Amino acid sequence: MFTGEYQHSLDAKGRVILPSRIRSQLESGLVLSRGLDRCLWVWAQSDWNEWASSLQAQQRSGDPRFREFLRFAFSGAHEDRLDKQGRVTVPEHLRDWAGLERDVTVIGTGLRVEVWNRERWAERLPEAEAAMQENLADLPL
Repeated sequence: MFTGEYQHSLDAKGRVILPSRIRSQLESGLVLSRGLDRCLWVWAQSDWNEWASSLQAQQRSGDPRFREFLRFAFSGAHEDRLDKQGRVTVPEHLRDWAGLERDVTVIGTGLRVEVWNRERWAERLPEAEAAMQENLADLPL
């Protein structure tokens, strides 16, 4: 389970170091992909494979919305491994997608990690809190 919020920076080669609490769960490989709300999703390879298999099992290829989602999710996906310093290289197309420049925020969201442009996350967090409070009655807590 991925939890926490961490402040990090991209280096000149587009690499970001992941916190040790997160790294230990990604040692066997990871997948970076476009996430919703212009962040990046970081999945453990095994969780990505399970998620991808569950999507394939749905076989809703006749639904144009499903096809678009598959294109969105898989076309930008990048498989990688952490280097010895616990860094992952974020490909340029994903850095551009998420607006990542230097300062990033890495957050755990349960089954995956999200990497945000730090300013965008600072703007998004109050919105997420307001939405949570507004929809609290509908959430299974």
